[in-house]
Amino acid sequence: MKCPACHKPDTRVMDSRLIEDGMTIRRRRECEKCGFRFSTVEQTEILNLSVVKRDGRHEPYSREKLETGLRRSFQKLSITQDEFKRLVNRIERDIQIIGRTEIKSKEIGEIVMRHLKRANQVAYIRFASVYRSFKDVETFQRELHDLLKPRRAKGKNRH
Repeated sequence: MKCPACHKPDTRVMDSRLIEDGMTIRRRRECEKCGFRFSTVEQTEILNLSVVKRDGRHEPYSREKLETGLRRSFQKLSITQDEFKRLVNRIERDIQIIGRTEIKSKEIGEIVMRHLKRANQVAYIRFASVYRSFKDVETFQRELHDLLKPRRAKGKNRH
């Protein structure tokens, strides 16, 4: 790794730590020439995965697109940067587990919805409204009803 201060091509790793559920490594480095210390972050990347869109087009998988969609879902909701990164990592892990070079965008959407349902119900409904293209209030109500159904069943068991 090149030193950001003096641009010497070799730096020494002083310390490495796993972060974000072990999906990312943070390395503390020092330049042997000028002594400048800095950190780098190394994370897994999904390579050679093609996403099949609803209209049949193929495009390369993009972590940025996943993050953008999730950020919209969590807009003005409380989630830390670490929680957000862990969520993205868990979603990507589930995508990788499928073990294919092609995945339908619908499959990715279902994986995202499964994780959002556990993480934050408001973010889940926001994502679902776009992903499932709610056409009217009734469709929205049905989704809310399905989301709350497990809660209602738990509440009835308490009495």
